Amino acid sequence: MTHLLNLLSAIALLVWGTQIVRSGMLRVFGGKLREVLAASTRNRFAAAAAGMGVTCLVQSSTATGLIVASFVERALIATAPALAVMLGADVGSALMTVVFSFDLSWLSPALIFGGVVVYTLRESTTAGRIGRIAIGLGLITLALQLIVGATRPLTASPEVQALLLALPNELMLEIVVGTVLAVMAYSGLAIVLLIAALAASGLLPMPVALGLVLGANLGSGLLALIATAKSSAVARRVPLGNLLFKLLGITAIIPLMPFIRDWRETLSMPLHTQVVAFHLLFNIALAVVFIGFAPFIAKTVERWLREPEAPPTERPNHLDPVALDTPSLAISCAAREALHQADIVETMLRGMLTVIRTGDLALAQQLRALDDTVDQLYGSIKIYLTQISRGALSEREGNRWTDIISFVINMEQIADIIERVIQEVEEKNIRRGRRFSDAGMAEVADLHGRLMANLRLAMSVFLDGHVRDAQKLLQEKAIFRDLEHDYANAHLARLSENSMQSVETSAQHIDLISDLKRINSHICAIAYPILEQAGALAPTRLKQGVRFEESRVRGSTRPAPLED
Repeated sequence: MTHLLNLLSAIALLVWGTQIVRSGMLRVFGGKLREVLAASTRNRFAAAAAGMGVTCLVQSSTATGLIVASFVERALIATAPALAVMLGADVGSALMTVVFSFDLSWLSPALIFGGVVVYTLRESTTAGRIGRIAIGLGLITLALQLIVGATRPLTASPEVQALLLALPNELMLEIVVGTVLAVMAYSGLAIVLLIAALAASGLLPMPVALGLVLGANLGSGLLALIATAKSSAVARRVPLGNLLFKLLGITAIIPLMPFIRDWRETLSMPLHTQVVAFHLLFNIALAVVFIGFAPFIAKTVERWLREPEAPPTERPNHLDPVALDTPSLAISCAAREALHQADIVETMLRGMLTVIRTGDLALAQQLRALDDTVDQLYGSIKIYLTQISRGALSEREGNRWTDIISFVINMEQIADIIERVIQEVEEKNIRRGRRFSDAGMAEVADLHGRLMANLRLAMSVFLDGHVRDAQKLLQEKAIFRDLEHDYANAHLARLSENSMQSVETSAQHIDLISDLKRINSHICAIAYPILEQAGALAPTRLKQGVRFEESRVRGSTRPAPLED
């Protein structure tokens, strides 16, 4: 019983180590890996090479599959090159199995010790995340040693030997068992390493081990399909096509298995090497044979999985819960949803001027209802972002997380101000039959035009993060402030001329241009995180060399010269 418990704990440690390495690689290189995959799809061979390289880093073809599926869903790459990426990803996963099959017992203590020291001292930095990856690699090599050690006593047991001799040599059963093990462990790589270790210790006969390896390959294909089960039909095309590759490959190799087993007995290489070599050669054969059939398989899955036409009132929701496993991908999803929120705010802002000019009550009601949509999006984006572990983000991704939160907060507050402005115009002007004077309306229209231009500039700043555009946005804030001051003085001048329209709408006019200024302040606030991260913000706007003192008599503040 003790030996069995040791074996199970070693298997759990192996699975946990692969999870640590995969998540750590995605945290450190997530954004760059996505860029490499997106830029390497000019042809199928480059795509396969990119998939192989990325998977060697993240230790999981499933993680690569999720990234590529999201690209296909967003129409960034076509299905055929995405399937070529997956063929390369499977080869990359098999290559890492070969690497971990070597005797790395001397390396395990060094990786664990060095990783723990670096991670403890620099936990929130890139160096700390790399230390975490080193811990995972050390745990994998340690787990393999523990598996070999735990299986030796079990192999020597007469009961276990009798059980192994009684096992039926059924290839289909072996494939099913290997598939179930890979899905349960959420790692085909870990299961192949386990099979190799058990075969090397004599606990598994080699014919059974090879059948289990085929099942582990099929299980890794099922994992990606299960992970995207709740995604759109377009996103499920890539894992389905990759699963078809594996099914076709396994179907083709089943008749050859008796010959492979006979040929294997003539080899002098160690048993564990035979297992991982079979795994590697199987995936290389899949890539070589089926890369030319990628367009045909792509057309097949596109025909099977057609995206249903959405009703006019529906739109795609970019907050994909599957992407939460890949923080860099989840950040991109949140940014896209934030831009949709900004589009609704732009619609409200554009319609606000029409309501002020024409007194359209139906339009006013529609625009006010849009504020509820903005609030719902704000809540959804905020909850989605809180589900992303801040510790899982790189420094750049953490800054982007902050940018998105700041952006959606400002958009929500802008929508609230617009709703209040429309409500006040409806109650105080439209229902009472009042209108702004021609001069006052021209001033409001001028400020409104600047708001629209500044909102579009702010959306560009949020999307691209250009410091020059952010600086221009803050310059527009100063210009808007001066215009608001000038138009307020002009309105007071019209009051002194006893203009009837100006007198009737005086309070509404002053409040309106003040609200427009507040909207502009929220728009321009989007530039602050960008400029702060670039170190382009001054510490204060106060003039140097002047200090302020409180007047006890008048309760006012006045400048006082500095003493020598």
